[in-house]
Amino acid sequence: MTTELPRVVHVDDAPPNTRRGGDLRAMLTPTAVGATSGFMGVAIVRPGERIGEHYHPYSEEFVFVVSGDLEVDLDGVSQPLKPDHGLMIPIGMRHRFRNVGDTEARLVFHLGPLAPRPDLGHVDTEETPQSGPPEHLKAVS
Repeated sequence: MTTELPRVVHVDDAPPNTRRGGDLRAMLTPTAVGATSGFMGVAIVRPGERIGEHYHPYSEEFVFVVSGDLEVDLDGVSQPLKPDHGLMIPIGMRHRFRNVGDTEARLVFHLGPLAPRPDLGHVDTEETPQSGPPEHLKAVS
């Protein structure tokens, strides 16, 4: 039995990952907190942004929409995702998330079980255009 309390992680403690669109923050991971069965994070998707199509060959993905209006494409079939909706994406199912509203969308995701190695956990099936920083963060020239 351990006497050490679990680590609390704030979203700002997780480095942003924008390679696949949106701003993905893997928060409760094997590296950050010693997780052994999966990992959890939050996706922040601005209006008009998307998280590119991909699949997970080893993990189910559980999603909970906190805010915003999204559409999810599941093996090419689109359906709406609204606040307080939950979704379980089976292993191997292609999926992409699109913010179709006019406000930021946030969704919590959990993937488990873990892939044998992190580089095997995620397979991209399309390229996602990179978006720049929000207008208010761009340098004035």
